[in-house]
Amino acid sequence: MKVKLATTAGFCMGVRRAMEMALTAANKNEGPLFTYGPLIHNKQVLDLLELKNVTAVDDITGIEGGIVLIRAHGIPPQQRKVLKSSPLKIIDATCPRVARVQAIIRYHTKKGYTPVIVGDRNHAEVIGLMGYGEGKAHVINSPTEVLYLPETDKMFVVAQTTQNEQIYDDVVKAVKKRYPDALIFDTICETTSERQREVKALSESVDGIVVVGGYHSGNTRRLAQVSEATGTPTFHIETEKDLSKEKLLSMEVIGVTAGASTPNWMIKNVVKEIEAIRGRGETFIGQWTKKFLKFILLSNLLVALGAFSFSYAAAVLSGRRPNVLHPLLTMLYIYAMYVFNRFLDKDASTYNDPEIASFYRKHRKFLIITGIGAIIGALVISLSLGMIPFLVMVGLCLLGIIYSIPVVPLNWRHLLRYSKIKDIPGSRTFSEAIAWATIIILLPLLESFQMEWATMVICFFIVLSMAFVRSAFFDIFRVQGDLIVGLETLPITLGAKRTMTLLKWIMVSAGLILIIAPLFNLVSPFSFLLLICLLTLSLSFTVYENRQIYPGLLLEYIVESNLILSGLLGLIWQVLR
Repeated sequence: MKVKLATTAGFCMGVRRAMEMALTAANKNEGPLFTYGPLIHNKQVLDLLELKNVTAVDDITGIEGGIVLIRAHGIPPQQRKVLKSSPLKIIDATCPRVARVQAIIRYHTKKGYTPVIVGDRNHAEVIGLMGYGEGKAHVINSPTEVLYLPETDKMFVVAQTTQNEQIYDDVVKAVKKRYPDALIFDTICETTSERQREVKALSESVDGIVVVGGYHSGNTRRLAQVSEATGTPTFHIETEKDLSKEKLLSMEVIGVTAGASTPNWMIKNVVKEIEAIRGRGETFIGQWTKKFLKFILLSNLLVALGAFSFSYAAAVLSGRRPNVLHPLLTMLYIYAMYVFNRFLDKDASTYNDPEIASFYRKHRKFLIITGIGAIIGALVISLSLGMIPFLVMVGLCLLGIIYSIPVVPLNWRHLLRYSKIKDIPGSRTFSEAIAWATIIILLPLLESFQMEWATMVICFFIVLSMAFVRSAFFDIFRVQGDLIVGLETLPITLGAKRTMTLLKWIMVSAGLILIIAPLFNLVSPFSFLLLICLLTLSLSFTVYENRQIYPGLLLEYIVESNLILSGLLGLIWQVLR
């Protein structure tokens, strides 16, 4: 069945920020960690946090030490004073947008205005907002409730940040009619507005909409209400187990969105479950083609083919005559390393991409056998090239396999922060990039091929840059899962925005070198054609940053296709010369 996934689905900025702060603190293990109230309204995430020893409390009485995290919803100022007077260290994860509403209420209440909050009286955010109203705040949730507000010449209206836009507009109209001089503040979070607008637009092109999120999550319930109001069949579920497949069988296209407290892995599980349903109008050939394309991506055959193509392109760039052995060697090595590290790093896969984790469980024997076969094939080819290439390949294989295995003796691990190579901040990105550049550029030099020093450095930098950008870009998608398992990847260390900026500068540098180097005959003029790959990769960045595409299989296809494109361009260059 075809699925249209909303680009705004999943964690909003405030929830993502709070989750990252909580998981980062948990991974540091600096003492007991508590959240003042449930961090978010999602049972599955709360269960996960408990496994990380993050405990939700409503009362800190009796707690003598540790860290307390204020959740994204915020808390009343009275509770904040209690926390400050306690021995606990405070981490404030209040959403900046919620903090803005708190500031508006505090400022105008002190000016003598009566605060009116449009929202759910029992919601954690509204309870916190009311505390800033000094006991004068009124909470309403419909236009009819405006009639019961007191007479006053000075009134202002704010909204719970996750409020339904239409309800707020209706309430504001009623308020303006009765209180013409009332001050109105648009405090609905832009993310909330975007989600609701996208659901309305999505409803016009699908047969049904599935809303994923906690049943107790206010913003998820409102999202479902907005969808239902369009007349489109709507299904609010918490997990893929709640799907009513019988009701979806008669449909052809399903829209999927999710509340602000729904993590990526839960959304992906739902999408996978829906796509497995054979919908109305879907042909056998279409379904088989979709399964085949998914298979080559999940099995790492696509990245292996990309490695083959990129190795061929690098040979053309360096000016040596391409042959099939070096690209084949690269393909086999990359395939084997990715397969085995997926098995060794299965915890991260479970949260970053449950579909990959499920695929590896289902095809375990096939992947292990082909992975071993790929290593043997790579070693045989390297041996045919000479003893030195063979020994280097043995070393690369050993390094690739021990990446996820503890290398520090058990009785020494308490003395060191890191026991595995993968535990070192940013090691995954750097290790992958160096491995790609070594096997593609340096290994052929150990055979008999002669290359100018400057040419070697330039080609090494180009391959290193492309491989680094590819790996780090994928790491940005995986931040949630990596935080859960405690990996310190580059985006976690630098932050996603800084990482994206770094990747852009690397691509700009690589582009400049590709333009300048052939002018001095340092590399083949083929480098001008390779600029196309940088442009298509930058396009991937653009659609991701503009939220035109959700991080998932399609975006991975687009990124991996850049490597295959490089090989095709190299082949075209060789044919046309």
